[in-house]
Amino acid sequence: MDARAVIAKLRRHQVPTAAELHWFAQGLAGGEVSDAQAGAFAMTVCLNGLPAEARSALTLAMRDSGDVLTWDLPGPVVDKHSTGGVGDCVSLLLAPALAECGAFVPMISGRGLGHTGGTLDKLEAIPGLTTQIPQARLSQIVAEAGCAIVGASARIAPADKRLYAVRDVTATVESLDLITASILSKKLAASPEALVLDVKIGSGAFMKTPEEARALATSLVETANAAGCPTRALITDMNQPLVNALGNALEVAEVMRALTGASSPAVEDPLGDMRAQPILEITIALGGVLLHQAGLVESVAAGEAKIAAVLRDGRAADRFARMVAAQGGPLDFAEKWERFLPEAPVILEVTSPETGYVAAIDGEALGLTVVRLGGGRMVESDTVDPSVGISDLRPLGAKLTKGDVIARIHAARPAAAQEAAMALRAAVTIAPAAPAPLPLVYERIG
Repeated sequence: MDARAVIAKLRRHQVPTAAELHWFAQGLAGGEVSDAQAGAFAMTVCLNGLPAEARSALTLAMRDSGDVLTWDLPGPVVDKHSTGGVGDCVSLLLAPALAECGAFVPMISGRGLGHTGGTLDKLEAIPGLTTQIPQARLSQIVAEAGCAIVGASARIAPADKRLYAVRDVTATVESLDLITASILSKKLAASPEALVLDVKIGSGAFMKTPEEARALATSLVETANAAGCPTRALITDMNQPLVNALGNALEVAEVMRALTGASSPAVEDPLGDMRAQPILEITIALGGVLLHQAGLVESVAAGEAKIAAVLRDGRAADRFARMVAAQGGPLDFAEKWERFLPEAPVILEVTSPETGYVAAIDGEALGLTVVRLGGGRMVESDTVDPSVGISDLRPLGAKLTKGDVIARIHAARPAAAQEAAMALRAAVTIAPAAPAPLPLVYERIG
């Protein structure tokens, strides 16, 4: 076999065999496939597409280009993946809640990408905590704490790492087939027995239309199920952040308020009415699906009730604290989290220029504002400032009087805060009438 033959087949709209795709993935990982050949492969797939069986074969080939984890645990191994959004810290609630319900959750997560925040960056706002865990230690943490949230090692799906770098510079990131193979090759390398996908749609998501979100969700679900991993997807709203904060330490603070039942500025009783706090509703919806798929409950509704119970009574908070300590964080983080999280030296209130209602929020613009404050990366080598971001953001439909606070900017310097305030005012639309409420879950796939 050689790379030219595989590329020529794709160019002629012929389907490479599973063996050819396996060879190509091994060549990506081992260097036998050149950058030029990888780019040609990506462009041909982007232009011509792959049938479902070839997409599945490519996904498995990329998974098998590196280590595939194995587990010997007294319960089902489950996982969740989000396609990315702003103010989306669901994983930090969901992993410990699932573990408290009898599942084991080795969650391999990522860093910030574009305007979206990264789960690893959020966790690393906790002093001492590390997300770079050797495989042997990961197995110990998952067995003892029930969950761990870590970064992928260089030995997980190395073919995807190589191909993704090429896609990024060849304008082939948008390929549905390559997106599917990229996401699932890493997730399936963790060998979950059940997987749920949170496919975001809206101003703060990569997928802006229902058609785009449905196509990606369907591709992911069909491919993962064909690979032998029972998978479902929820298409969920990202027209506003799931919590009223954006930024690493600020989002961890919102997670701790939700886990410990502390009052949020916008919600008097965040655990009393699950719909009053979107982060809880989405966590419960995803968790209910996973517990049912894993065979731990008889129905999705029973799974949702079980997840809600461990969130409400503090058991998920205790489990989160065990995970934090196991990954090197403070032993008493659950009780004293406020004193551990870093705070920005500059806090600036942004006020409403007029009376009206919050009618629209440009989530992508807000996410990029946090990146420019230092809460994300403009280039891969940038150092993230965990303290900066936006807090107390008023939600869609909130009634404002001229001069009311829309949000607070947390910045390292006064000039950066002023610049971010201008961007925030431009990203929030105030209108005479409140917008129609949007559902949090649009559709369930699979």
